[in-house]
Amino acid sequence: SIGGIICYLFLAEKGYALFSLYKLFEIVTYFAIGFPIAKLFSSKVTIKENIISRLKTAFTDVFVVVALVSITIGAFLNLSGIERPEFYKIINAIFIPLGTVILLISIGLGMKFGKVRNYIKECLAISVIKFILVPLIVSATAFLLGYGEIEEGLPLKVVIILSSMPVAFTALIPPSIYDLDLDLANSCWLVTTLSIALILPLLSFIISLI
Repeated sequence: SIGGIICYLFLAEKGYALFSLYKLFEIVTYFAIGFPIAKLFSSKVTIKENIISRLKTAFTDVFVVVALVSITIGAFLNLSGIERPEFYKIINAIFIPLGTVILLISIGLGMKFGKVRNYIKECLAISVIKFILVPLIVSATAFLLGYGEIEEGLPLKVVIILSSMPVAFTALIPPSIYDLDLDLANSCWLVTTLSIALILPLLSFIISLI
C-alpha cells in the first residue's frame, strides 16, 4: 500500500515491519466493523452476521493469514539468532515499491476519472477527515500512550505516517460488493491519493522533529 512504501522510504525496514503490524489490526477492523456497517446501507438483501462470524471472516482473510504467518516466522528467526542474508535488503527494495505500483495500476484501470467532478464537496470533506482530524486524534493518542519513548519514537512515527494516508484501496471493496456508490469511493480515493504529494513534505518535516 501507499502507507507501506512511505514507511519504507522514510523509516527503512524497521518502519515497514511496524507497518505490517498496524495493517494487520486495520484489516481485522475493516472486516469486523467497517464492512458490516457498510452492509447496512446496501439495497441488497443481506444476511445478518454476528460478531463471531465477522471475526472468522477477518482472520481467514488471505492478507491476515499471510501477515500472521509471516510475523510468526520472522519472530522465530529473530529469536533464533540466525543472521538475515544481505540479499533480503535488495529483495525488499524491489518488491515493496513494485507491489504498490501494481496496486495503483489495477485501481487505475477501473477508474472513471470523469465522475470526480460530481463529488468535489464529498472529496474535500473526506480530505479534511483523512489529513487533519484522523492524524490529530490518532497521533495524539499514540503520543499520550508513550509511543514516542519507544525505539527512538519509531512507533509514533509509523502511526503519524499511516494515520495521514489517503483513502485505502480496501475502501473500494464495500461499494463493489454491497451495491453502494462506487463512483464516490473511487473519487475520494483518487483525490486523496493525489493530495498525498502535498502531505509528504509536511510528514517528512514532522518525522524529522521526533
